[in-house]
Amino acid sequence: MAIQKDIIEGICFDIDGTLRDTDDEYVVKFTRFLRPVRFALPNRDPVAFSRRLVMLLETPANHIYSLPDWLGIDDEIAAFAEWLYRIGLSRKEDHFLLIPGVREMLASLRPHFQMAVVSARPERGTMAFLEAFDLARYFDCIASAQTTPRTKPQPDPLLWAADRMGVPPERCLMVGDTSVDIRAGKAAGMQTVGVLCGLGQQDELVRLGADWVLASTADLTGSLL
Repeated sequence: MAIQKDIIEGICFDIDGTLRDTDDEYVVKFTRFLRPVRFALPNRDPVAFSRRLVMLLETPANHIYSLPDWLGIDDEIAAFAEWLYRIGLSRKEDHFLLIPGVREMLASLRPHFQMAVVSARPERGTMAFLEAFDLARYFDCIASAQTTPRTKPQPDPLLWAADRMGVPPERCLMVGDTSVDIRAGKAAGMQTVGVLCGLGQQDELVRLGADWVLASTADLTGSLL
């Protein structure tokens, strides 16, 4: 695995598991749900059980997440979610976790590269996370699930982001934590970095051709500068 660092002008970032600590968010939620029945769990430890559950659900969750786009109903689902939000049925306080070191990494890379977000999340959820940590200011453009007709693992949103950044795709780097991100990056003709702070596993990321695999997104600073 090797990256041609000298040609990189733009970087595309996934959100879940790449900038956002989604794993730990799910562990917290599952633990809260399981704590009343901890007596039935191995070692009576809801935290350990929740973490194992998150790891078990990683691969099927990735496939399910891209299913609406494959079926061509992602716009309809997004419209329905927006309607639920407007009538107050889905409003709640989101509790986001930021992967340690991500803010510092973005601040360090911003003077040297064009940067974009490419998420398969709906626009409301994408922007809610970025605004919660005042991260939108680091990016030249932000692609959500509804930005292009097809989302990841198709290359469309990455090509859109490259165009908006004014950088040829072959001079861009796609950074993500799952096979979906690596497949999308390869399909767009970009170099790819897999990170292990999210849902993906190293063997799978390497098998799909990730040019680099890093322990955390925060490690990009030392790797690129």
